[in-house]
Formats: sequence, C-alpha cells, structure tokens
Amino acid sequence: MNKPNSSLRTACLALLALSLIACSGESPESESMDEASIYDTSLNMQELMALVLEPASDILWDSGGWVLDSAGYEELYPTTDDGWAYVRAQAAVIVETGNSLALPGRREDDDAWLIYSQGLSEAGRRAMAAAEAQDEEEFFQAGAQLYSVCTACHQAYNPEILNRFDDAVSPAD
Repeated sequence: MNKPNSSLRTACLALLALSLIACSGESPESESMDEASIYDTSLNMQELMALVLEPASDILWDSGGWVLDSAGYEELYPTTDDGWAYVRAQAAVIVETGNSLALPGRREDDDAWLIYSQGLSEAGRRAMAAAEAQDEEEFFQAGAQLYSVCTACHQAYNPEILNRFDDAVSPAD
C-alpha cells in the first residue's frame, strides 16, 4: 500500500480547513461589527419605561395584594386560570425588559446598571413562577422585589422621577 506524499496531504488539509472556514458563516466584517449595532435600541429610555415596563409592572402590582378602605376589603389576586396566565405573561415582559436594559447601546454602565437589570429579570421570573403556581403570597413578594429594584434604580439613575410625587402633593400654605 502506498502512502500519499506529504505535500498532497498538506494540500488536502488546507482545502478542508478553507472549506470549514467558508461554511462557518463568519466573515471578517461580521467579527469586527460593533456589537451594539445588531440590537434595535431605538426606543429611548423614557419610551421603554412608559410603553413596556410600566404597564407590565402596574398590572402585576394591581393584581397582587389587597385593599382595605371605606368600601371594605378586596383581594386583588387573579381568580381564574386565565387571570393567572395573563399576569404570568406580564411578568415575562418584565423579564425581557431586564434583558433589554442590559443590551449594548442601552445600558448606562457595566456596574450597578447591570445589577438592576438582572434584578428586574429575577423579579419577573419570580412572579412568573408564582403565577404559574397561583401562589398569592409568593406573587405578592415578587411584586415587592420588583418595587425594590425599580426604586433603587431610580434613586441611582433618575432621582427626579421619585420627586414627581412630592411636587404633586405640596403642603398647604
């Protein structure tokens, strides 16, 4: 049996390597492409908060806990499987908003901002699990966790938003 000569073997290996590189789908341009340019972050922070995060958060907060006032006692938790499925879907929006806030081109920094973004997603996952289990107490605690993350982030990055309520309720002169 004859052994192939080393130059033929080298040529075959080089051809195989070039074929694998060509089939990988990676091009030098795509490797050097700015990572932020592959994500659509065209919603500014105010739009993302007002159109995506706030509505989903409000639904969670309005769907957990109870109200006691002059009209009496009212539980806010969903009472049907469909109601629990709806709040679970809103919790998923919160998870993905946390991910969206961490995207290149949107995040403010690589420190506290990422911690708050991850905390937002964690609170959303907790609410999703509680909604799936229809666990009222855990759902309430997930809402409290969400509130804590939002408040801490606003204190760090947008303290003016916390003052808007102080302006609306001014002491009588």
